[in-house]
Parts: sequence; structure tokens; C-alpha cells
Amino acid sequence: MANISALGIGSGVLNSDLVDQLVEAERAPTENRLDTRTQKAELLISAYGTLKSAITELRLPMRQLSAPDNLKAFSATSSNEDVSVTVDSTKASRGTYNVNVLSLAQSQSLASSTFADRDSTSVGTGSFTISSGDKSATLTIDGSNNTLQGLADEINEAGIGVSAGVIDTGSGFRLVLSSEETGEANAISVSVTDDDGNNDDAAGLSQFVFNDTTQNMQETIAAKDARVEINGIEITRSTNSFTDVIDGLSFEAKAEGVTSTIKVEQDFGAVADRVGAFVEKFNALQTTIKGLSGFNAETGQGGILSGDTTIRSIQAQLRNVLGRVVPGLENASIRTLADVGITTDYETGGLSFDRAKFEEQLKKNPDDVTALFAEQGRTSSADVEFLGSGSGTTRGNYAINITQAATQGGVLGDSALTDGVVIDSTNDEIEFTVDGSTNFTIQLSQQTYASAADLVAEIQSQIDSNSALNAAGQSVRVGLDSNGVLQFTSGAFGSSSNVSILSVENGAALGLSAKTGTLGKDVAGTVNGQEATGDGRVLTVTGAGGAKGMQLQVAGYKDGDLGRVNFIEGIGEQAVNLVTDIVGADGILDAKTDSLSRDLERIQEERIRLEDRIASYRERLVSQFTAADSLISQLNSTGDYLTQQLAALAPQNNSNR
Repeated sequence: MANISALGIGSGVLNSDLVDQLVEAERAPTENRLDTRTQKAELLISAYGTLKSAITELRLPMRQLSAPDNLKAFSATSSNEDVSVTVDSTKASRGTYNVNVLSLAQSQSLASSTFADRDSTSVGTGSFTISSGDKSATLTIDGSNNTLQGLADEINEAGIGVSAGVIDTGSGFRLVLSSEETGEANAISVSVTDDDGNNDDAAGLSQFVFNDTTQNMQETIAAKDARVEINGIEITRSTNSFTDVIDGLSFEAKAEGVTSTIKVEQDFGAVADRVGAFVEKFNALQTTIKGLSGFNAETGQGGILSGDTTIRSIQAQLRNVLGRVVPGLENASIRTLADVGITTDYETGGLSFDRAKFEEQLKKNPDDVTALFAEQGRTSSADVEFLGSGSGTTRGNYAINITQAATQGGVLGDSALTDGVVIDSTNDEIEFTVDGSTNFTIQLSQQTYASAADLVAEIQSQIDSNSALNAAGQSVRVGLDSNGVLQFTSGAFGSSSNVSILSVENGAALGLSAKTGTLGKDVAGTVNGQEATGDGRVLTVTGAGGAKGMQLQVAGYKDGDLGRVNFIEGIGEQAVNLVTDIVGADGILDAKTDSLSRDLERIQEERIRLEDRIASYRERLVSQFTAADSLISQLNSTGDYLTQQLAALAPQNNSNR
């Protein structure tokens, strides 16, 4: 390339400033056009991003309203702060409960006799077995750890739910054991195999024995279960928290001897708040849309998305979902949003919310209001309950056919139970396993039972009060079959449901022996001819079709044609699906922004080509100007030469005159 700094030397006119001006004149039209296109694309991307954010904000309140449980909110109050209460709206129902706290649960503490020193006084040697609840450990006590502190360290390291410490009483040292969990089931039991040959005296390791037959340690605090009366019915638990007594209700006892009235009521205000949040977000979306696409009369200009077909399409789809009668509710008391006080201002596109009307309709027509917003399955048979839908479930009316009823597993005794059975220490224990997961033992009250029915009631009472069974949330029903034989039935349904007798003391009097029970059966059938799988009483549709993903709970021992289920998809669910489609990865807004991003990439490519073209143009100008400047310089030199020659001839001309 010619040296641009030398331009103009020959002419004084064709200089670098002139090249810059010509280059800029060539660049400006294209660059301005590209700048305008870039600015517009970036403004559109920003506008679509703002619109997407406002639409996304609408999804959360609509998702809340699409869940049926959120439309039947409950609140619970306690008249006494010493009985605290929480409520789960998904399971709760209205009710009033009188609670009387008889006793609080507490953990057990034991203390040994006094020893002269914690680190040097021998406590004996042998095998030391300690247990609490369902955990136990056997410790070896020898010359390396046969002190109070050594024994305490071994117990703490065993990790069985018992903490051990050594207390200085001022007159000696005592080992203190404390169960970490409250309740009688977590009481501490200690037995030993003492090297001195006597396992229950007050010497050597035996001085720490504490079990049903020998108590060589002092019980300073007894293990206790919490006991409360609820509406006059006594309930026992190992902790002060009662979470499985009343569906959806949990309460905690904090003091003995107190009473409280607990009220569970539907919280219509909480539901109205959720609806109000939806209206607020929808109106915020309309404000955003107006700002992006509306016309400003003062400035005479429209928004960046004015006339945009995308925004018009989104508005039309939202109005269609929110303004129409919900399919399936054509003949119901509540059919549209207007029926519950949510109306549209067609001038602004916003919604207004009559809160009082909404709460009134929710009280009068709770099922229809729920169906208006959320999904709902209405079954024609009392033996079928709709539990939920799947992502593939679509609204419609589906036939239910049960080919195999769900049954409960259990075990039947060997012979009839007679009247006048005597229960004593030789036949008072029965060990069971339930649903393949929980083993437990009951101990019957020792007495003579006048009738078989009395003994059945005693067995049922002992099973119902068993802490291991209650902790697992399982149950067993006891009865007599048509021949008077004891029958134990699991409270669960399905192929994991069972009761087996692991052992029974002298079971002849009860007509029992160790015996494996018979498994229950899972429900089986079809919904609208679509394949379904069963788990207990729950039938889940797995086959292709409109009912896919639907879950139904079928009453046990019921089969055949069980009517139909009408699946209604409320406005909330429809709106959530619509918003997800709009703002999703494959949605219309992402498609727009992706297209604009590609435009920006093409503009950048055009800028690169422009720079290449301008560089070539500049080079051509410099080359042309250099050549012209050189020619002018030569002409100037020739002119100077001629001038000099003419000047040299001038005196001669003058002398010849």
C-alpha cells in the first residue's frame, strides 16, 4: 500500500484528510443502516424478554390454583398455648377436638451406686449388654476399660441411643445413663455376664444390671409415654408430638394437666388471597403488554411491539382460557370466572376481583369452585376415588372396569377359639410380623376370659397399643372367622400386605401356631380400555390414551364395572399449560428471540464485510491519489524546469534588442 502520510506532497490537495472524508462518506450509509437494524433487534429482544418475564410471573399463582388442595385451605386454632397445633390442608377436614393432656413423655435415667474414683476404681470385668428401643450392643469390659469413665466411654461409642456420664456427687462418683428418646419403648435394659460368676448380685459388673427381673441401678427418672384424651378417647405415644391421630392435624403437648379445644376450619380468606395474587399478576401482565404494544397519544408513537402478531396471539389465547366455560362444568352451578366474581374489563384487558362474592361461592359450591380452577375427577361410584392425573391425562369421561379386587393379607389360626380360656405366664406372648417389615410382640393380660369375644377384644387392644406398630403406621385387625378361628388381617391392601405369626407360647389354647400368612392382592383393571397397574388399592393408568397417568383408589374387594370418572381440567391447569408452552424452550417467545439473535449475527457478518470493503476502497483511493500526486509532482517539476529555462533565456533576449 502506498504511504498515506506522503499524500499531498506533490499537489497539496490529494492528502490523507481527503481520503478519510471519502472513506467515511462511503461507510456512513451502510453503517447507519446496520446500526439501526442492530438497535431495533436489541430493543425487540429486550421487549420479548420483558414480556416473557411478565407471563412467567403469572405461572406461579396459577400453578397454586391448579392444585385442588390449595382451594380447600384449613386453619387450626388451640385454646391453650401448652397444646400447639399445625394443620396440613391436603388431609384436614373441619372438626372440633377437646384435648386433655394426662401425662408428658419423658426419657429414662438410671444411676449406679457410688464409686471412690472415676478413673482408677475397678467396676468388674465381663460382658456388658445394653439396649434401648430396638438398638442394643454388647460391650467387652476388661482391664483396659473397667472403670466408671471407661464404661461410660464404651456406652457412648456404641451409638444405641443411650448417653452415659460420670457425676461427682462430692462424696464419690456415680455412672448416669439416659435414654436419648422418650417413651416406655425406649427404656434402658442392662444385663451382664460377670467374670465373678454371678450375673445379678451387687458386686462386679452385676451392680449395673437393670432389667425386668433385677434392678441394681437406681431409676432416677422413669420412662413414660405421653398420654392424652381426645374427645374422651385415650391416646398413647412415645413422644409429646401427636402426628398420626387425626388426619391432617398434628399437635404437641407441652404441659401435663392442661386442656385445650382445637378447632379446624376452612380458611376461605387464604384461598381468596391466592386468587387475588393471580388477578394481580394478570393485571401486571396487561400493564406490561400495554407499555410494549400500546399507542401513546401524547407522543403520537406506539410501543416497540405495536402491531406485533405474537403479542396479539398471546392475548387471544389467554382470553380464550380465562373467558370460556370450563369443559365438564356446562351444567354446574359454577361454570366461568365471572360466576365467582372475576370479571374482565374489555377496554383495558385487566381483571377485577369481587372477593366477597368469591368467598360466598366457595362456601356454597366448594366442589364446583375447585373444578373451575383445578383438576378434578368426578366418579359415578362411591367405591372409586379420583387421586390425581398425569402429564398425559386429558379431560374426558372414562369407563372403569376392575378385573381383580384389592385384598388384604393375613393369617388364620388352626382351630376354633373357645370360651373360658385361661391366660397365664405360660401362654401370654405372641410374636407377629406385619407387611414384611415390622416385628412386634404382645403380652396378654393374665386372667380367665369368659368368652372368646372378650379374648379377641384383649388381643385387639394389645395390638392397637403396640408402639412399634404405631410408629410404623401399620395396623392389624383381629376377629373370628365363620368357624370361630382367630383371624389376623393386615390394615394394608396389596401384594405387600400380610400378617404372620412368628411364635406363640403354648398356642393350643388359642388355636394358634407359628405360621406364615397369605399375601394380599393388588387391584387390577382398565380405564376406558387402557392398561393399568395396581399397587394395593391404587390403580394407575399406563396404557396410551386420554386417561394415561390417571390414578384411582378402588375400594377393597370390589370388582367389575365400577362406573365412570369424568376428568375436568380447570382454568388454573389450562393456564399453567398455556404459559409453559409460551415461555418454554420451544415456545413462541424463544422462537422470536432466537430469530432476532440470528439477525444480530448476520448484521455482525455484514459489518465485517463492510470493513473489508472499506479497507479495499481506502487502499484503492490511496493508490489512485498517490499516482495522481506523483503525476502532479512531475508536472510541477517540468513546469519549474521550463520556468527556469525561460528565465535563463530572458537576458539573451534583452541583449539582442
